[in-house]
Amino acid sequence: MADDRSLGSSSVGRLVSAAGVYGIAALFLAVGALLQATGIIRGFLTIQNMLNIVDAAALVGIVAVGMAFVTYSGHFADMSVPTTMGFTGYVCIELLRYGFIPAVIVALAIGLLIGLMNGFVVGKLKANPIIWTLAVNYVTMGVIRLIWVNKQIYPDMRGSGQKAVELFDNIYRLRFFNLIGLPVVMLLVLVVAGQFVMTKTSFGVKLKLTGSSLRAAKFSGISVERVITTAFVLTALTATIAGLAVTSLSRVGAWYNGAGYDFKAVTAIVIGGMTLAGGRGSILGVLGGSLIIGLLNNVLTLLGVGTFSQDMIRGAIFIVVVGINAKSLRSLGRDDA
Repeated sequence: MADDRSLGSSSVGRLVSAAGVYGIAALFLAVGALLQATGIIRGFLTIQNMLNIVDAAALVGIVAVGMAFVTYSGHFADMSVPTTMGFTGYVCIELLRYGFIPAVIVALAIGLLIGLMNGFVVGKLKANPIIWTLAVNYVTMGVIRLIWVNKQIYPDMRGSGQKAVELFDNIYRLRFFNLIGLPVVMLLVLVVAGQFVMTKTSFGVKLKLTGSSLRAAKFSGISVERVITTAFVLTALTATIAGLAVTSLSRVGAWYNGAGYDFKAVTAIVIGGMTLAGGRGSILGVLGGSLIIGLLNNVLTLLGVGTFSQDMIRGAIFIVVVGINAKSLRSLGRDDA
């Protein structure tokens, strides 16, 4: 089902619609090039830096593609993503003693169980999605601290052999043609699959209607509980994949491995044109939003802006974009963003 509703009469909304999220990404790229040309930053246009941007955007994008299904369903976001990433990374490393494949399968299974639980409680029991998933986030953090007592664990200390450790390292480090990282390939596969599911399948139609009007979806005979549960399961799946990639990158199982990815993903989603009210947006837009986050973080880092200041800037951008979306929705008669 094509999503061709207008952004409304807002001049800013029209500008964003005309330029497109990829036009904004190109603008960020041009700003970075200009800063390098003027000597303010160095090394922005190097091949290695471009690869760094794409790799960072891929990790955010993997999370964002899954999170987008929850947002599209009208349930804002899954705030349990950070500890889902950290917990499944811990589990995978811990089980490397039994081999790489069993460790990955168990980690994915645990991630899917978390998503299934979130979907059941939010979809069936009607819990507030933000409050519930935040609670799950803290409970999972408690489980991590209880099992591993704040200790970090390392693949080479848990693996059954060098092969298992190498395979785990390659989740992030494997490169095709010595350029394209495996996370980038995984992101592209997820984007193609996600866009197809959201726009070309009956589930996508049901998800859109659920996000646009939950009551109308129920009156249409749609099992909204099943749709919502599936959305949360997809979010948990991509969070687990990203968690394994981040853990592979750091080569350590730690509770903080997924920290901040929930907000980065939501920011990428809203920058990509998906409204928090649900029922509007696309996975292709989310991909563009993830690229913008990667470019923004890279430019700010090269400028010497600290982590906390970067968080403030991302927060400000998030507030502005959500405000624009809310104004556009009000012009369409939907004041629920």
